[in-house]
Amino acid sequence: MASRPGAVLVASGGATLLALFVFTAPLSIVPAVAGGLGAGAVATSWILSSMSLGLAVALLPAGAIGDDFGRRRVFVAGAVVTAAGSVLCAVAPGPLTFIGGRVVEGVGSAALIACGLAVLGPAFPDAAGRARATGLWGACLGAGIATGPLAGAALDHHWRVLYVVIAGLALGVAALGRVLLAESESDRVRTVDLPGALLLGGGLAALLAALTEGRQSWTSPLELALIAAAVVLLTAFFTHQNRSGGGMLDLTLFRRPALVSATTGAFVAGAGVTALMAFLCTMLENGLALSPLTSALVVLAWSATSVVSAVLTRRLPAAFSGGARLSAGLVVVAAGLVPLAFATPAVAPASLLPGLVVAGVGTGVVNASLGREAVASVPPDRTGMGSGINNTSRYVGAALGVTVVSVLAVHPSPAGLTAGWNTAVGVGIAVSLVGAAAIAALTVRAKRVTATAAPTA
Repeated sequence: MASRPGAVLVASGGATLLALFVFTAPLSIVPAVAGGLGAGAVATSWILSSMSLGLAVALLPAGAIGDDFGRRRVFVAGAVVTAAGSVLCAVAPGPLTFIGGRVVEGVGSAALIACGLAVLGPAFPDAAGRARATGLWGACLGAGIATGPLAGAALDHHWRVLYVVIAGLALGVAALGRVLLAESESDRVRTVDLPGALLLGGGLAALLAALTEGRQSWTSPLELALIAAAVVLLTAFFTHQNRSGGGMLDLTLFRRPALVSATTGAFVAGAGVTALMAFLCTMLENGLALSPLTSALVVLAWSATSVVSAVLTRRLPAAFSGGARLSAGLVVVAAGLVPLAFATPAVAPASLLPGLVVAGVGTGVVNASLGREAVASVPPDRTGMGSGINNTSRYVGAALGVTVVSVLAVHPSPAGLTAGWNTAVGVGIAVSLVGAAAIAALTVRAKRVTATAAPTA
């Protein structure tokens, strides 16, 4: 029995909101968590990055496995895994257990995001319905980003309670998925590309570990070994996929300009505005001496605006293509970031709000457009893979961006921190504009190819 589209949207949106809530919850309370766990500088970096590791490693395998073995099945399993990781965080006696719990949360959330977005494709086959659904999905993504830091700040010195609450919410999402979603899968022969999953997981794990460790030193033996491992494993993964015909990743999908645009947009959004906003609470607390709650409220100007903007994106004209929306959204993001590049320890937090609002408008358009393109740019039996590709690009980009921001901005003095932040914002602006230009070029090229291929009267 098929699920009602509205029920599918509730389950998908709720899961996405939860996943981003889990991802952003500790961003405003890193000092409290690190202090409570006795974490040093390296462990603190891993507290920030560990969930990104789980997400990046599991997004593509979760989407592909969901396509072949059942998206609801993987969705529900992901919620249960998220709950288990949250319990580990709640009871962690030290940083190692907490970091492990965050990695497990990332693996579970990867299944929620990949399969939660994938189920929207079959439920909303028409363009208008899909635009509405993915707009609301993008709004849920923004809502998770908005509420996570606020909840963390509200439970600053009681952060273990936060993870107990998250575990309960994750189990609730598991129940929601079982009740509201019908099973959906492709008509392909069921296969598990175990070598592909191991090569991709190992390669991405080495890459993200290298990015995290690189915040301390880029020349240590460990760092060099991680970079070498990432190159070898990821090269082997792509070679394996090319020979196997796309067990985990169908490389022929990248012949589609829309998928290339969406993948580029996801990476740029992660490396640019997402990475900057992930560090903004740290800048506000250590550079401007704001409290965790006040910092979270300032960031809310960006995230809450992105929620409204994502919902309204469906009202853009149908002739405004996905690539055009992504390109325009990234330009608006870059414009909003400009006022944030002039911070000083004495700057009034209110002066940052106009730029955050403008950046939020662009982010909402990008989030909604990425959701739509991720499922519309691949065949119906590959929506899980399309979602996995898109979101893997986003979180690998975010991991790279957070590393760049950390290297540029981390400084013991408030003046040094804000000066480094300003430089990082400049990099984020450049990344957004280059990404917008690349997507615009891809969109123009795709139109030319379509016009050339069209039959003449």
